[in-house]
Amino acid sequence: MLQRVVRSTIIDAPIERIWAVLRDFNSHDQWHSAVDQSRIEGDERSDQVGCVRSFTLKDGNRIREQLLTLSDTEHTSTYCIVDATVPLQRYVAALSLKPVTDGNRTFWHWESTFATPPGRERELHDMVAQGVYEAGFEDLRRHLAQGADLRPQGSVGQSSAMPSAMALPTRRVVVDRYGDAEVLRAENAEAPAPREGEVRIRQRAIGVNFFDVYLRRGWMPSMFPVSAREPGVLGMEAAGTVIDVGANVSGILPGDRVAYLGPVPGAYASVRCVPAAWVVRLPASVEDDTAAATLLKGITADFLLRDLGHVGPGTRLLVHAAAGGVGLLVCAWARRLGATVLGTVSSDEKARVARAHGCEQVIVTRDYRFADAVQHACGGADVLIDGLGDAARDENLAALARRGHWISLGQASGPLTPLPPDALVAKSLTFSRPVVFDYVATNAQLVERAQRVWNALADGTILPPTIERYSLDAASRAHARLESRGSIGALILTP
Repeated sequence: MLQRVVRSTIIDAPIERIWAVLRDFNSHDQWHSAVDQSRIEGDERSDQVGCVRSFTLKDGNRIREQLLTLSDTEHTSTYCIVDATVPLQRYVAALSLKPVTDGNRTFWHWESTFATPPGRERELHDMVAQGVYEAGFEDLRRHLAQGADLRPQGSVGQSSAMPSAMALPTRRVVVDRYGDAEVLRAENAEAPAPREGEVRIRQRAIGVNFFDVYLRRGWMPSMFPVSAREPGVLGMEAAGTVIDVGANVSGILPGDRVAYLGPVPGAYASVRCVPAAWVVRLPASVEDDTAAATLLKGITADFLLRDLGHVGPGTRLLVHAAAGGVGLLVCAWARRLGATVLGTVSSDEKARVARAHGCEQVIVTRDYRFADAVQHACGGADVLIDGLGDAARDENLAALARRGHWISLGQASGPLTPLPPDALVAKSLTFSRPVVFDYVATNAQLVERAQRVWNALADGTILPPTIERYSLDAASRAHARLESRGSIGALILTP
């Protein structure tokens, strides 16, 4: 006969903070007093459905458990015992979290069913109910109260008793000379302990942006100086899990799932320290891959439409590279705001994707000729978002309507030749060249804009991007793909 053990409690912490710990199938040796050592077999991710954790209890018993389901949306997981020296037969357990009223407290439900040898029913029932569940409730409360008690993981799927003050191994991609994608080189290094005001993050997904290409080519040497003696590391954004935090960091705990965006390159690494001011905590509904593919691009779309374009009903908006990472988000968001959205792409396949994301008029061109089509379709663009650069310069001027605003966002075809004032005077045009980091200069600004991006994903204003994934060691392939104009959506690196 199967026994059933059910225990529930209220934890005085937000659901996202608790879930950040519990969703890690290998975290229990860091907070549960009954567990000694634990590892994930086969170097799989500790949140990968199907992974097996092998752990030892403080009393010497050994257990192997398999993760059966995990839902970041429902905050639930189930798992079963595969093999154990404890005679818990056909053991299956489930845990679930729900927010309590204002969302600052969390209801935690934990239950299991299992069979036992005759005569040991009460003993094993109490072991699970009290030694596992009730003890676990108290241990997690203590763990959350201590904040920095979560120990860093020494390697994927394996926990370590290494003190947080020590450096951790990291895999990173470096550039020691400017050039094409082949200059990217992967190497082993160390990520130091976080200093005051910093957090150390085990990165799960790293955003790849055309800005990284500009730095690699040497177009901004003051921002990204490199040499054989002091190579540089590219990357402006990533998502992952906090390992530990430095002094005077508040609002972020070890185990929190986070994403970050910062003005100093260095994200192409498996472990990295960054200022806490760059960091936002992730909702459970936003996966690491989506966050890394969306944060910088989504915030860019937000300030382009809200702060610079003042886009609303009736705005005639022209978006270059409309099937790119930023382009797809801008098109969808602008369409929801009531704008008339036109876009340029380089292939029929990209045209289909752009239309599916809200681009009403799509112009397919590989030679940067589009002005006549724009004027014919809508009489000229009120706002033009340009990531093409110099090859599109004259066509941009011709495509704009009177009092139109040209936003120069990038230079994929090469640095833009300076515009003489007379080129703007002819139609009372305006021109801007924004940098995203000036629009998230404080953590409060970053959090506010990031929340608008998460909200837009949640309500369907923007769709989760199409993502092309490359391993960290294949960063050169990712860059080559981005520069080929063949990619659709976003590219990320996975350590």
